[in-house]
Amino acid sequence: MGTLRFPGLRPCEFYLPAPGTDLTKWAVVACDQFTSQPDYWARVERTVGEAPSALRLILPEVYLKEGRPAAPIAAAMERCLADGTLVPAVKDGFILTERTTASGTRLGLMAAVDLECYDYTSGGLLIRATEETVPERLPPRVRIRRAAPLELSHVLLLLDDPAHSVIEPLYALRGEALYDLELMEGGGHLRGWAVTDGRALRQLSDALCTLERAAGGFLYAVGDGNHSLATAKLFWEELKQTLSPADRAVHPARWALVELENLRDEAIRFRPIHRLVCGAALSELTDAFRAWCAGQQIALRPGPALRFVSAEGETGFSPDSDRLPVQLIQEFLDGWLDGHPQAELDYIHGEAALRALSAAPRRVGILLPEIEKASLFPGIRAGGCLPRKAFSMGEAEEKRYYMECRKIR
Repeated sequence: MGTLRFPGLRPCEFYLPAPGTDLTKWAVVACDQFTSQPDYWARVERTVGEAPSALRLILPEVYLKEGRPAAPIAAAMERCLADGTLVPAVKDGFILTERTTASGTRLGLMAAVDLECYDYTSGGLLIRATEETVPERLPPRVRIRRAAPLELSHVLLLLDDPAHSVIEPLYALRGEALYDLELMEGGGHLRGWAVTDGRALRQLSDALCTLERAAGGFLYAVGDGNHSLATAKLFWEELKQTLSPADRAVHPARWALVELENLRDEAIRFRPIHRLVCGAALSELTDAFRAWCAGQQIALRPGPALRFVSAEGETGFSPDSDRLPVQLIQEFLDGWLDGHPQAELDYIHGEAALRALSAAPRRVGILLPEIEKASLFPGIRAGGCLPRKAFSMGEAEEKRYYMECRKIR
């Protein structure tokens, strides 16, 4: 790479399924989607059958409560490397991606990010979290990463590039596609191209360095996959204690695979992530929310900002507060759940899915409004993280599908 510099990023070696693999069966959606819809993952299992698939290399979080072990995932990764299911596809570069969904066509850049430039517990580094991290969600993920020879990623990293100077110019320089496939379960279409040409790399380096100079120390925000990137960071902090300073500088686990996207891409749309409370009645939850708001001296009026829905009906509130509805409802639910251990909270993408799930007895869905994506970088710069699951980049089926792999040991 000579003198080229990619702030916070590095090119890497990518592994892809061998030629002839059915890529539609290989690529599956992010493991943290459809967590209350086991029928979705059952359909994926039937679709994949015995074919090579990233499904064998991840643990869908719908199964976390079963306590599935990490060892079979690591063993499946080892087999994929040993039997030629996965082969080196890009030696020292990046991958430009194009994803077409109902929201439009968006571009991305697969890269490895330096975990020394990121800390999910503080906001002063080049790469910053956008939502609060829930510590208890990390250990199961760390156990998988600790045993894994490979990583697959659904992390979407955002940069605010109003001039469209970083990713978009690479599209004009693309060559023959590395992959071109229709994604299963309504995921849309995905294509990818290697970015290894000297001209493209120079252009990318210059654009990123220019943007960095104007960024004031904050260049990247984690759009999706906050907990996955936090897992990579936690594992790296654990691992580097066992390494010499020289090994720390080059160990592959110091970096984590992400897809970089431009916040200004018109096909990137922020969607709300709704809440589903299992083990409560509508009146019980709305009465508790009214009382909580009164205690916080927050006036409530009827309105659409927060809509509580269940088989019993629907009640809407518009709190008179400078805080976002998602901030208010998460703080309320955290306190309420502490006093109601029999109840459970899940996070649901899509109004239709939430309404269907909340139609069951003693289930209450809480519909949230959208967050303006233009407010993300200023908000993080000024005030730090949003509550967990504050927004989603698109609906569940528009999330990143696992395709590329990278060695982490």
